[in-house]
Amino acid sequence: NLRGAFRILQAVSGSTATQVTSATNTPIDTSLTATITPQSTASKILVCINQNGLLKITGDTSMAISVLRGGTNIGTILGQGGVTQSAAANGFGGVGAMILDSPATTSATTYKTQFFSVANIPTVAVQHTNIVSTIILMEISA
Repeated sequence: NLRGAFRILQAVSGSTATQVTSATNTPIDTSLTATITPQSTASKILVCINQNGLLKITGDTSMAISVLRGGTNIGTILGQGGVTQSAAANGFGGVGAMILDSPATTSATTYKTQFFSVANIPTVAVQHTNIVSTIILMEISA
């Protein structure tokens, strides 16, 4: 809840255009990441993500994408992207999300996205054809 007066104390961003593929249901990094060092343990971090170049290449599968703070999953932003109910390829653009997080720390904190093939078969991709994905982290005063 962001009612009342608040301020954006700082903002950092990251981007990547590196294509990454996955053929299993083990989550792997998309290469989209950014690190912020909060000024206060009471601060909130607004995580803004635009994950692009999403493609189901082969197999009757779909893609899932999550946002992590360090090793902790703080939200799923895509559950079954690219479903075709066949092995047909399906490029489905991108997904955007905003998550308000409370890391309760003043230590450097890294946020990233991970993805996987839901059906545990080949193959799904992010940043296909080197399309750029972005992440913005904003520290918001309590």
